[in-house]
Amino acid sequence: MNRTFIIVKPDGVRRGLVGEVLSRFERRGIKIVAAELRTIDEVTAKAHYGEHAEKPFFVGLVEFITSGPALLAVLEGPDDTWKVARTMIGATNPAESLPGTIRGDLGLVMSENIIHGSDSAESAAREIALFFPNL
Repeated sequence: MNRTFIIVKPDGVRRGLVGEVLSRFERRGIKIVAAELRTIDEVTAKAHYGEHAEKPFFVGLVEFITSGPALLAVLEGPDDTWKVARTMIGATNPAESLPGTIRGDLGLVMSENIIHGSDSAESAAREIALFFPNL
């Protein structure tokens, strides 16, 4: 089995979409192997978004992801589970995300786009180690 990582971001938690998001993965046959509701601290957020540190939107990303509780989860499925999850999530900008995707159906604006999903197997391994170091 293959693992990936998602975050239902603070906007998704505030809007009561955690169950909807997780049930979509479960209905697809992807298993939730770890999940925790927590407010991400600034140090962890900066490590998570480190690849964007020099970009103008970095500060806003960190402020948003630390603004309230988020649901962190490790998902497990067949090879390339990260790719299946990313397809289900949809484009970063909900306005460009196809109907049937999480962002296409539930997203409103790019700055609050409900969910993060690892963008590769390597990113998934790094993110799982960052947020679930004992897994």
